[in-house]
Amino acid sequence: MPELVIFDCDGVLVDSEPIAVRTHARVLGELGWPITEQEVIERFVGRSAASINELVEECLGAGPAAEAERRFTRLHAAAVDAGLLPVDGIPEVLAEIAVPVCVASSGSHDKMRRTLGRIGLYEHFAGRIFSATEVARGKPAPDLFLHAAARMGADPADCAVVEDSRYGVQAARAAGMRAFGYAGGLTPADWLEGPGTVVFTDMRQLPALIAETPQPGLDSENSTHSLISGG
Repeated sequence: MPELVIFDCDGVLVDSEPIAVRTHARVLGELGWPITEQEVIERFVGRSAASINELVEECLGAGPAAEAERRFTRLHAAAVDAGLLPVDGIPEVLAEIAVPVCVASSGSHDKMRRTLGRIGLYEHFAGRIFSATEVARGKPAPDLFLHAAARMGADPADCAVVEDSRYGVQAARAAGMRAFGYAGGLTPADWLEGPGTVVFTDMRQLPALIAETPQPGLDSENSTHSLISGG
């Protein structure tokens, strides 16, 4: 077993990615960027708010980018309050994992306080929640995961990361950590595949996968595995 399991938040703990994707597409379309939901998934999912804002500013300019951020924050919060759910199977998974766990997300602390609070998990992780706002570089850089490991007193080589975005699994690999790519949400499985990564589609598989998967050599050609739900 690893010393520490690091969970991403959006798309791994809370089923918030569809809300964020729809909201980004709506807001940016209103402000003059007719981006599709599929393009939002490809370009935004897994990135920090600061990184997304930079992309929007490049396209629309500083003023519209600031307005997009304001509109997104307001509409996203309203949608979360209206009916956010946990990712299917997460309550059972958290009850089964016996080693320390924490959260390391591209989202802000305010956002995680709202989303995790809405599904009753904020107190479960209180004091062990880390945001990309605390580091110089967001995902796919390894900074956030290395920061979380250091704060939790764990060796990066003994950490497992659970992610649902390609930028997230890239960051885990760059940090020298085992990566578990959850393909049960919006991100296609082939976007998550790579060295040192197990791709799976049913969150309930996670405890057994973590217990059974050794830390692979990250340069191994055979270190990518895929598991299909029920397979």
